[in-house]
Amino acid sequence: MGDSVSQPLSDEARWVRLTDKQRACLDLLLERQTSKQIARALNISKPTVDQRLTAARNVLGAATRDEAALIYARLKRTYDRVPYDPAQVPPGSAKMAVTAQDDMPSDALVLSDSAVAVEGRPFRMIWRHDHGLKTRMLIMAVMLVVAVILILAGLGIAEALTRLVSG
Repeated sequence: MGDSVSQPLSDEARWVRLTDKQRACLDLLLERQTSKQIARALNISKPTVDQRLTAARNVLGAATRDEAALIYARLKRTYDRVPYDPAQVPPGSAKMAVTAQDDMPSDALVLSDSAVAVEGRPFRMIWRHDHGLKTRMLIMAVMLVVAVILILAGLGIAEALTRLVSG
């Protein structure tokens, strides 16, 4: 009933039990680096590297570092895979072909994006620093007209107040 003989772990269980730090050390061990080189690469001490490799050896059930590296390489090929290829995005945006109106049912609702949502804030382009000469001149002319209107309005208010006070 109480059998004390431990069963050997399956490959998947071994892979799961390895920590990320142990895997980092084992990855560098696969490149045939020494503990000192691994310690420099990971910015940790040499005894820490040895401790992680010893723990990984125990998890993998290996007698030596080389055997642990071989077992880890085999497990890595099996369990450390990207499930799908990365998506390939074409360089340019391809336009979709427009189908004929006859293909759509008569009760279909056609939705389209509005340009307002794409544009964002209406005046954000004014504060850019890379305007062309014509745009700069237009902005300065508008600012001049606004300044003249404000000055004339101020003078009109000042004249009205002067007449009101003087009587």
